[in-house]
Amino acid sequence: MHPDPLFVAMADWAVVVIFGVVYLGMFLGGLPRLRLDRSGVALLGAIAVIAVSGMGVVEAAEAVDLPTILLLFAFMVISAQMRLGGFYEAATRRIGDLPVSDALLLALVVGMAAVLSAVFSNDVVCLAMAPVVARLCLRRGADPLPFLVGLACAANIGSAATLIGNPQNMLIGSVLRLDFADYARHAVLPVTLSLVVLWVWLVCQPRTEHEPLPSNGADDEPPFDAWQTVKGLVVAGALLVLFLTQDGPHEVMALVGAALLLLSRRLASAEFMKLVDWPLLILFIGLFVVNHAFEQTGLAAEAVAWLQARGVHLSQPGALLVVGVTLSNLVSNVPAVMLLLPHLQGQPQAGVLLALITTFAGNLLLVGSIANLIVADLARRQGVVIDWKRHARIGVPVTLLSLGVIWIWLRDLA
Repeated sequence: MHPDPLFVAMADWAVVVIFGVVYLGMFLGGLPRLRLDRSGVALLGAIAVIAVSGMGVVEAAEAVDLPTILLLFAFMVISAQMRLGGFYEAATRRIGDLPVSDALLLALVVGMAAVLSAVFSNDVVCLAMAPVVARLCLRRGADPLPFLVGLACAANIGSAATLIGNPQNMLIGSVLRLDFADYARHAVLPVTLSLVVLWVWLVCQPRTEHEPLPSNGADDEPPFDAWQTVKGLVVAGALLVLFLTQDGPHEVMALVGAALLLLSRRLASAEFMKLVDWPLLILFIGLFVVNHAFEQTGLAAEAVAWLQARGVHLSQPGALLVVGVTLSNLVSNVPAVMLLLPHLQGQPQAGVLLALITTFAGNLLLVGSIANLIVADLARRQGVVIDWKRHARIGVPVTLLSLGVIWIWLRDLA
């Protein structure tokens, strides 16, 4: 028995409305008059589309890309190991104590943030490093603004170097089945050049005259534990080697690595679980379900066909650059990637471009990346204000220059 066409049409339009509300929530960071963040909006949106579209629970579960969720969870556990071992703060303090010029210290902060973000995720690195960087700048009497904005920008850029550096890259790598080593080979040059551009721009910025401020924050990170740090580094290093040399299911390898770290006599598993970003996992799951329901309406395919009829193909570097940057700064990079990925199936080179574009685009505006907001919030607790204007003076030109690097070096990939 065929469903009533009127009922199907009403259900489709209900899904379209829910989809629009969800992505409005992505843009606003929540919904007006409701205490919902992006994760809450995505979760409620998923529940709503299941209720109105007739989608079964099994179909909704199948819409979720489980390898991406598992890979993301596993690296959250590995990053938690590094935080619990006090590695991030100890490493940042070590470079901060070096008797070097501000320009060289800035290069060290940028380089360290980029390298760590390529393995342990940009958000985690910013969360751990930002308070320490703010305090060392205040202690040295250095202008903290370029250091802190540089930290966020470097973490975003560096995270683009691998398919495990940020959530959107994990998603792209999983869905498009990108080769880990091949992606890194394509990404390393634009990432390196963009980091150089970032450092040069930061060094050339005029320093704002200011009085040295007292440090307002107390250390709330765990003390350095050499054994726990070595365990985390060994597991992370082993996984990188496996990812570079083996095709096998990376999410399973990462889960085994996370499981080995959870087998600890000194660190309780509950401590790891506290540091897992559960709201981000919920955001992913909710958006998978909402996007699947929207795709079933056929409107997304019709919109892409309309663009193609007018000579605009998302796989083309120029179109992907414009659409990727625009969406990333409207709804943030993870939702943007989820919207674009279904239209890039079977095009791995376009996937490489999408990963770089959406990650670099996060530096454009203060709200363009969670890493930016983390740094701004932690800096404020140290008495350092990073508003959208101060961020834009560095973020906008650095983003445009880094996107120019992508265009020059990778436009022939897609």
